[in-house]
Amino acid sequence: MINSLYGLSWLAILFIWGDWKNWKRYYPTILFFILGDFLYLYLLSDEYPMWRYAPPAADKDLGLTNTHISLSIIAIKYPATVLVYLSHFPQGKLLSKVLYYFGWLILYLVNEMIDLHFGLIDYFNGWSLWWSAVFNAVMFFILKVHFEKPIYAWLLSAIFIIFLWNRFDVPLRVFR
Repeated sequence: MINSLYGLSWLAILFIWGDWKNWKRYYPTILFFILGDFLYLYLLSDEYPMWRYAPPAADKDLGLTNTHISLSIIAIKYPATVLVYLSHFPQGKLLSKVLYYFGWLILYLVNEMIDLHFGLIDYFNGWSLWWSAVFNAVMFFILKVHFEKPIYAWLLSAIFIIFLWNRFDVPLRVFR
């Protein structure tokens, strides 16, 4: 139920503020965003998770799992995020760019705090709300970079993944 509300909220955000009429312009960055989560799901989600979504009882009764919730986020929240975040990114002064960027960080952080409060997400292997905030800060920066200069985003992502991999001592067994 709660996941349906999240999905509907992000769809509303998409249709109210998103540049969905020009979705093709943002499509490569949407795919880039989605690929990152697919890599996490494939490599870490089962073997060495940092976080997992915990469906509430009503959703569990319907058979929903972490994977179902992750796929709904990938299908709805990520495209909506890209189509709104990038289409409204300020062009002018640095201060407005920084405030806009931090607004998105706060939005994602509040979303995760709500999830934590209601037991909809669990952390593992040293991950925390603090690490989610750091991750989101890097993620939103890299999404903007990808939109403008994709090759730099790939390089920055590789560096950040290597950093996280070492910081969280991810075992090689995740490569299955």
